Amino acid sequence: MSTALFKTDFENLKLLSRGKVRDIYDLGDKLLIVATDRISAFDVVLPTPIPDKGRILTQMSLFWFDFLKEVVPHHLISAEPSEYPEETQPYRDILSGRSMLVKKARVLPVECIVRGYITGSAMKEYREKGTVCGIKLPSGLREADRLPEPIFTPSTKAEQGEHDVNITFEECVRLIGEETAEKVKEISLALYRKAAEYAESRGIIIADTKFEFGLIDGELILVDEVLTPDSSRFWPKEEYEPGRPQKSFDKQFIRDWLKEIGWDKRPPAPQIPPEIVEKTRERYLEALKRLTGKSLF
Repeated sequence: MSTALFKTDFENLKLLSRGKVRDIYDLGDKLLIVATDRISAFDVVLPTPIPDKGRILTQMSLFWFDFLKEVVPHHLISAEPSEYPEETQPYRDILSGRSMLVKKARVLPVECIVRGYITGSAMKEYREKGTVCGIKLPSGLREADRLPEPIFTPSTKAEQGEHDVNITFEECVRLIGEETAEKVKEISLALYRKAAEYAESRGIIIADTKFEFGLIDGELILVDEVLTPDSSRFWPKEEYEPGRPQKSFDKQFIRDWLKEIGWDKRPPAPQIPPEIVEKTRERYLEALKRLTGKSLF
């Protein structure tokens, strides 16, 4: 197992932002995105990293960018550090396997979430109102039931430490305009359907996932990460059983542990014990192997 990378500090590069997982550097007309091994839960970054997590997320995103390129263009230029600009070369060893050089886009201020199954915050709203993001759903749905059709349920993009808020499609239109909202809805659903069909053939149910989009000269492109265990709920198909919470290949395992120990979801977050770190890492590695047929080692 490699040493975990909690954060980067590249002295001669301009740090644009440090997100929950990614450190983003401004290289002029391009961005350098570095996936660290940080992990967050309930919108709080935990103090204990998961070794190799950033590499797993990067390799999975690279796979999906290629797999889905016929549906929508993406922002990836290269994931090979030797092809990056000169000023990044002193950091090639750190960047290897966990970074992407991407086009700079104007990122839309909404999270484009698609749900094929009902769970999480969607289940909570459904129990209270019979709806999800204002969409009326059939009565009698159980936890983890498959929906009749995948649904587009956008949310706001919160600053770090704040919570994303589910919004209706009408609110999404107010934020980004009707034409763009219709387009991201159509593309998000197409991406989900193609990915979910493939993943199911590899033994993984994609219960829901989050896409992000940006604009370059008016063209809509896919940005950030794609269909990773951080941005999606992945369930093992062979153990799927609606009516109860599902086993997963994502960070639901960490969330469940945090609930068990009674953490109040406010910083500072507790240290993660070594056995929970290793079990989480194993789940991420299994997802990578099932979906891409590849391992890190």
